[in-house]
Order: sequence, then C-alpha cells, then structure tokens
Amino acid sequence: MTQFLLPPVFILAICAGLAFPAHAGPPFITDDPEPTEPGHWEIYNFVSGAHVPGTTAGAAGLDLNYGAADDLQLTAVIPTAFQSEGQIGLGNIELAAKYRFLQQADEAPTPDVSFFPRLFVPTAGRQFGTGRANLLLPLWAEKDFGPWSLFGGGGYVINPGAGNRNYWTGGLVLSRTIGEDFSLGLELYHQSPASLDAHAFTGLNIGASYRLTGHWSLLASGGPGIQNQTREGEYAFYGALKADY
Repeated sequence: MTQFLLPPVFILAICAGLAFPAHAGPPFITDDPEPTEPGHWEIYNFVSGAHVPGTTAGAAGLDLNYGAADDLQLTAVIPTAFQSEGQIGLGNIELAAKYRFLQQADEAPTPDVSFFPRLFVPTAGRQFGTGRANLLLPLWAEKDFGPWSLFGGGGYVINPGAGNRNYWTGGLVLSRTIGEDFSLGLELYHQSPASLDAHAFTGLNIGASYRLTGHWSLLASGGPGIQNQTREGEYAFYGALKADY
C-alpha cells in the first residue's frame, strides 16, 4: 500500500496469521490451520517489521488467541505501529476467527484445513493507514510427517481506498522439530500488488522457536526480499515471547 508510509511486505507481516500452536504459524508470515486448544490461551508479545531503502517500519504489541471450542480459535491483535523516522501510534486492530473444517489423520493423506478470515479495523492514524477496513479471506492447510511439517496456503485481501487494489497473498513453510523444545523452518511467501503503483513481492524467511519452560517460548524469523526488494522490502523480521496456558 504505497500511499501508506509502510511497505507492503510489512503490511503482509502484520496481517499474517499469528496463532502458533505447537510447531507452525509464527514466527512465519504464512499461517497454519491448527486452532488453539479449547479453553486455552496463546499470547504473543511481538515485534515485527520490514526495511526498504530509507526507512524501517514495524509494529509491536499483543497477539491474543483463545480456543473457544473444538476446531475454533478467536484472535485479536493490538499493535503499536512505528517508523524509523520517529512516527509512532496505534496500528489497525485485527479481529479474526479460525475454523478447522478438515483434520488430518496419520493413516490417510488428508491434511488439516482451516478458514481464517481476518478483519483489519481502521484504528490507525493517517500515517499508518487509510481509514478503511480491510478483509483477508484465506485457506490454510498442513500435513505432518513425523518431525516434519509442511503447511501453507493463502487468500484474497479486500483492500478499499483511493489508489488501492485488492490482492492475493500466500506462502509455504517446511519445518522440522529438533528434540522436544526446538523447531526450525524455511518459508517462501508472495504478495501481488496492493496498490496501483506497487509491484508484486516475494520473500524468503528462516524461522525458529524454542520452548524456555512449560509455558514460555521464544520465536524469531527473518529473511530477504527476492523479488522487487528495493521497492517492496529488502528484508523482514519477527520476534516474540509467547505464553500459553
């Protein structure tokens, strides 16, 4: 959304699904289909962002996920947006619901599949938004093979506003658990142009998570843009301290 002061890859990072059951989802931009367990919370204290020549933009805040029922997760993300030039303010609050309608089984090729619509409420100031609501309509799928997981998908973003255009976004992650507490993964993700003067963007991330204790984990990822990176994002980053109970 080039009429924002934020690069499109940063918008994608903020808009990405940030619900992280065991070994998928954050720290990656690509989401996973597994909802939080019923009656449990997953809370991320996160910071994320991206760099284009001349500026670094990002957000820090809380990502709240609650298992409301079997196969149903409710999500709210409350970010504070910032730019390296000194601007800071409330970002667009996200409200979402993840519903898993297909579940994988070890003896069958069927994957987990979820629908995870996200509404971006126009709570940001003009320096961080256009004052219009956005809606992401994605499908996410995952299949596990022992310590390996392959997950990905994507969807369509309804992106109103002068100069904006609706666009597609998606990605794919291959991750592996190493021992009981550590996982490592590689992500490839893509976004079509989000405004009339924007370009398509593709990025690559390496991400990891480490469980510190029974209820606390550290997550981090980062990587370069590999398509139109000088205009849309030279690199992106994410870090979080996760609590689950």
